[in-house]
Amino acid sequence: MAFFSKPKYSKVSVKAREGVPKGVWTKCPETGDMVFAKELKKNLMVVPSSGYHFPLSAPDRIESLLDKNTFVEQDSDLRSVDPLKFKGVASYEDKLEQNRKKTKLEDAVISGVGEMGGNSVSLAVMDFRFLGGSMGSVVGEKITRSIERGLEMKIPVIIVSASGGARMYEGILSLMQMAKTSAALARLAEAGIPYFSVLTNPTMAGVMASYASLGDVILAEPKALIGFAGRRVIKETTRADLPEGFQTSEFLLDRGLIDQIVTRHEMRDRLISLISLLGHANLKKNPSKTKAVSKRANANSRTKRKPSGTPRKSTGKKQA
Repeated sequence: MAFFSKPKYSKVSVKAREGVPKGVWTKCPETGDMVFAKELKKNLMVVPSSGYHFPLSAPDRIESLLDKNTFVEQDSDLRSVDPLKFKGVASYEDKLEQNRKKTKLEDAVISGVGEMGGNSVSLAVMDFRFLGGSMGSVVGEKITRSIERGLEMKIPVIIVSASGGARMYEGILSLMQMAKTSAALARLAEAGIPYFSVLTNPTMAGVMASYASLGDVILAEPKALIGFAGRRVIKETTRADLPEGFQTSEFLLDRGLIDQIVTRHEMRDRLISLISLLGHANLKKNPSKTKAVSKRANANSRTKRKPSGTPRKSTGKKQA
């Protein structure tokens, strides 16, 4: 006879309401209110009653921030490769393909040039749906090119972060992107061109430890999870009790790490105001000229370099 036995629990199966298709209603995690999914999408994925911010896809966020029909995507041809031949439950190549089909995106960030209140900006928006918004070689390269594009065109740079950190499938190659993006931002700062960092839920680890925390102005959405390591890891390492909500945007605002908490509906107007205040780099262009310049910048960027970790074809010529 065994001294210890596994307790038996009764099973409870929850059935969906009859006649109500799946995905029609969404439950608010804070209040438990049921929100009509279509109304939630129209409201930029913000629950009207509680103000809870659900994750927002990169295409929808770009549409909410920029002037209509002014966005021109850049570097859309960059694709991640598997330099380490990562093996696990599923290969890295399989994971990439699954996420491309799921999100209709090539990687975890969309970058380009557009207009905001008539002002040209270089914009990069991360999408948490793609491998948790993790930063691999392509993400780091597109972020860097967005910064360099702002430097070349002398226009403000805006990066919207939503990430779990560096992409483990690429090992040290993903960690290299922290230094690369930070170095690009140093050149932008030397030129006196403003950089606005927008933090959303979640912004963690290597992304927060690099370009996400280096903004001239750092904005965050309400109650966003922001930090480096997770709560459990920090507690086990320090062996200390952690204050409640210590990794939220409200906690970090009180301690000066971020500058403002801005709701999703107010983000566009707030950024336009900040761009106008930092007017020394605020160059107005008409939409047609913006598209022409951005297309030329895109053509030039393809010949400059490939993302770190991308195999290069041998030409037989000695590299400089």
